[in-house]
Amino acid sequence: MTAVELVTAFSAGELSPVEAARAVLDDIAARDHDINAFCLVDEERTLEQARLSEERWRTGYAKGLLDGVPISIKDIFLTKHWPTLRGSQAVDPDQVWDVDSPVVARLREDGMVFVGKTTTPEIAWKAVTDSALHGITRNPVDTTKTAGGSSGGSAAAVAAGFGPCSVGTDGGGSIRIPAAFCGVVGFKPTHGRIPLFPASPFGPLAHAGPITRTVEDAALLTDILSLPDPRDPTALAPPVMTFRGALDREVVGLGVAYSKTLGYVSVDPEVGDIVDHAVRRLADAGLIVTEADPGFDDPLDAFEVLWASGAAAMLKNFPDGARDKVDPGLGRVWERGETLSAVEYLDARAVAAAVGITMGTFHLTHNVLITPTMPIPAFEAGYDVPSGSSATSWPQWTPFSYPFNLSQQPAISIPAGKAAAGLPVGLQIVGPRHSDDLVLAVARFAEYVLADQKG
Repeated sequence: MTAVELVTAFSAGELSPVEAARAVLDDIAARDHDINAFCLVDEERTLEQARLSEERWRTGYAKGLLDGVPISIKDIFLTKHWPTLRGSQAVDPDQVWDVDSPVVARLREDGMVFVGKTTTPEIAWKAVTDSALHGITRNPVDTTKTAGGSSGGSAAAVAAGFGPCSVGTDGGGSIRIPAAFCGVVGFKPTHGRIPLFPASPFGPLAHAGPITRTVEDAALLTDILSLPDPRDPTALAPPVMTFRGALDREVVGLGVAYSKTLGYVSVDPEVGDIVDHAVRRLADAGLIVTEADPGFDDPLDAFEVLWASGAAAMLKNFPDGARDKVDPGLGRVWERGETLSAVEYLDARAVAAAVGITMGTFHLTHNVLITPTMPIPAFEAGYDVPSGSSATSWPQWTPFSYPFNLSQQPAISIPAGKAAAGLPVGLQIVGPRHSDDLVLAVARFAEYVLADQKG
């Protein structure tokens, strides 16, 4: 059931939050040993939250939009009563955990039921989900394949049916990549739309957002998560509309650009054919599609400078001896970050600004941009890069995601279809900064059109 369907059932008295929570917990106990989506499940606290919600629904006083709906939380967000280890053996679990991050605080205020913390690679540094602390997270569609990352535990949990929704972070594609690989919806709003605390070491690249099975659920969660928090000085002003309400806006006749390669990406032929077919369906349904590349060169080098700088800034605060404990790949990024100068960092920020300016100009002509989310389907679990590829780092095989962290634009991945092997393929919709409502509306339209195509 989707989050919307659960709330409808709670309101009608057809189902209780305790029954929903119990079903999710039982399913996790039965099946998560094959997937490893969760690094923490606290049945006692989960059921207590569900009982409180059940009482609120019984007396007719629901606390929020999604009161009683089970949700999982990526183990990057601080959460009262639960350790936030960030996938790292260098974080001491035996300390006081008495702070909710803004994301968790908003979910708690809404009355949602916390199922547990989902797995992440160490400090969310790469686009697959494995760590020495928690092991490998696998794709529910095919457990020999990666779930993607770094919000791989969250996407795997939603795809496996361990609750209808989760929350993740996205500094270079970490919501959209696993959403595409696992066949779910992953939304990265405009930078600052969802407040963060503590500030991410990846700074202007860092976003938070929902992972769900439907665009409507993603919009509802964005309504909840976009409420203000004074701890983030970069947060945007509260929205003046509801994102769920904006889903009903008319998008037929909208001018849409389709870029299959961004002008420089090599795309797996099967993935390209699936996304081509999806875009033709959208054109047949009334979007005015023009094939057009945005016009920027691959900003990979600048992204990797910013990424390494952020990793080094965070890891320098880890305890003595941490270098010997961290993921070897992360260690190499750490070492590179320590060699970078302030001038190199600012040069990389200038590239990010140039991408943003190019995209701002592009959107004067094209309301949104559609691309594949990933150039390849999910590959074998346990590897940082696809076996046999020339890639040596994760951003090299995620070329459709990180440019839009540099530009700080809203971007969503929705399912476009499945490859012959049954692996999901994602379609990405990107809009101008601050057009989160438009991106969600186009995604909802595309979701309906492509669902009709399937059956």
